[in-house]
Amino acid sequence: MVVGDASLDIDLLVIGAGPGGYVAAIRAAQLGQKVIIADKGNFGGVCLNVGCIPSKALINAAHHYEEMVHGDKYGLKADNISVDFGKVQEYKGSVVNKMTSGVEMLLKANKVEMFRGEVMFINENEARLFNDQEAPRYRFKNCIIATGSRPIELKAFPFGGRILSSTEALSLPEVPKSMIVIGGGYIGAELGQMYSKFGTQITILEGADTIIPGFDKDMSQLVVKKMKKNNVEIVNGALAKSAEQTDKDITVTYEVKGETKTVTAEYLLVTVGRRPNTDGELGLDLIGVKVNDRGLIEVDDQCRTNIKHIFAIGDIVPGAALAHKASYEAKVAAEAIAGLPSKVDYKCIPAVAFTDPECASVGYTEKEAKDKGLNVKSSKFPFGGNGRAVTLDGADGFMKIISDADTGLVYGAQIAGVEASNIIAELGLAIEMGATVEDIALTIHAHPTLGEITMDTAELAMGHPIHTLAPKK
Repeated sequence: MVVGDASLDIDLLVIGAGPGGYVAAIRAAQLGQKVIIADKGNFGGVCLNVGCIPSKALINAAHHYEEMVHGDKYGLKADNISVDFGKVQEYKGSVVNKMTSGVEMLLKANKVEMFRGEVMFINENEARLFNDQEAPRYRFKNCIIATGSRPIELKAFPFGGRILSSTEALSLPEVPKSMIVIGGGYIGAELGQMYSKFGTQITILEGADTIIPGFDKDMSQLVVKKMKKNNVEIVNGALAKSAEQTDKDITVTYEVKGETKTVTAEYLLVTVGRRPNTDGELGLDLIGVKVNDRGLIEVDDQCRTNIKHIFAIGDIVPGAALAHKASYEAKVAAEAIAGLPSKVDYKCIPAVAFTDPECASVGYTEKEAKDKGLNVKSSKFPFGGNGRAVTLDGADGFMKIISDADTGLVYGAQIAGVEASNIIAELGLAIEMGATVEDIALTIHAHPTLGEITMDTAELAMGHPIHTLAPKK
């Protein structure tokens, strides 16, 4: 055990080993910094352990099960199809283990020292790292805080028993017969739809007038259409009030249009957002790091806090709580520490919901562009005009490109359809490069691929589409 006041000198302390922290540590090490990274949980953070990766593994399994059950339309018939959810969870666990062990391998290969335990600031240049076995004290030149976030717990619906956060919902031992979901945002929609494909009767209580309200309504309507095919009940404009549990089920009381109603299910999943991990024993107040009334740390365009050698990234700073935003900020912070002129530029952060169909957006929506006074054109191409989408039974979908009405400069794009999460990358690159719709249209796209949708939408924006009709002038 290391005790006493002697401090070990390092260049950089990274607190938190999620997609922000581990990326920052690796990038800083590549730039010549002596780095130690600490996390009280498993390396990989929420994303790899109880968030993005395990949820997508379960969503993938649900897609395969649905295809097997409804294979008749493809001429595929199978009898006695069933779900061994224990094995589904084993599959999910193997994916998580592969990813988290990969993170540790990369940290080790880049000579980043890893510490499993808590961190507490002693002053703005020193911190105590501790666990059950040791408590070393480090003096650092710079520090990056990347402690992430946790599910918001509502006072009326405390987690425990039959009230689940997303963490518990990902690890149920068997498929529940029924589940209530409070909150129809990204997480609630994804997990609710996933379980519905396995046969769970899902009721979503959403306060807004649509689910996944961060996306255009014509996108979310496609998801609603598919959810209804899976017998998902969606109650919009709902305000959940209270819950009563028994040893077998839970009943939620809610209000909608002034009327009080109840719904009963085996479990209640609460997904109403996430709270930044800036409280607790870290000691930000002790060293004077400024935190606003929402618990977020204010930073400049290099991710510096008000203490210039202490940086903050990811869910604990203003902006979207997205893993890829955290990784982007991680590289900016690490490069700034190394003296490079890196700065954040948030004009092109993609957002993706892994619903069915998938929804993805990057850059401006049509409304956002018009609100900024831009003269724009919105061009919408149907997936039904793409051969690959039709072969994948994905004709229900579309892409919109928002471009300058005069120059064709690409300002944004929205996609609802099969593989939207992958297709959106080309549009992000177009915005970053200052490309026009003509640049995209003149790029030869392989056939038959979903990528051709981007080319076809660009041609539509130019007024001479091949695989759909031009709008009447």
